[in-house]
Amino acid sequence: MSTAAVILAAGTGSRFRGKPGEKLLVVTHGRPLLAHAIDPAREAHLDELVIVEGSTDLRKLVPDDATLLHNSQWQSGQATSLRVAVDWCQRQGHDAVVVGLGDLPGLTVEAWRAVADAPGGPIVIATYRGRRGHPVRLDADVWPSLPIDGDEGARVVIARHPELVTEVACSGSPIDIDTREDLKRWS
Repeated sequence: MSTAAVILAAGTGSRFRGKPGEKLLVVTHGRPLLAHAIDPAREAHLDELVIVEGSTDLRKLVPDDATLLHNSQWQSGQATSLRVAVDWCQRQGHDAVVVGLGDLPGLTVEAWRAVADAPGGPIVIATYRGRRGHPVRLDADVWPSLPIDGDEGARVVIARHPELVTEVACSGSPIDIDTREDLKRWS
């Protein structure tokens, strides 16, 4: 099975109270926040690393061996970024995507691998102390069911079809950096 790691990083980070896209560029622990999200996905060595940008040009932060896609409809919500990634992955012949977000710096290489390699599916969700988080694997069978706009992403499919979901306990932290206060707590 060919599986791509996908990082969605197209939004403005409006709750961060700064310039559009500034959140992912903020340096913490000596590196931009986005680098903390990209590195474990890259080190998991899936078949391709795909990063979706939108509001901000991320070329300087994306490794040369990654595929950078631009979502021109990023303002329509996260579902549009997921659709850009899934459409690309389908054209490349991947059978699944493992999805994380650009503002999730605590995901580990082990979490990416555990979700990618887990039996079950067609949806596999990482859990942290029993709570669902990212990354999330979406096998190709569910791609046609994903929304095409809005901020829901795969949550709509997960809510409608809980029987399709397999959970995998993972190490790491699912903390989502939405605000400057979140960043201070994580740092």
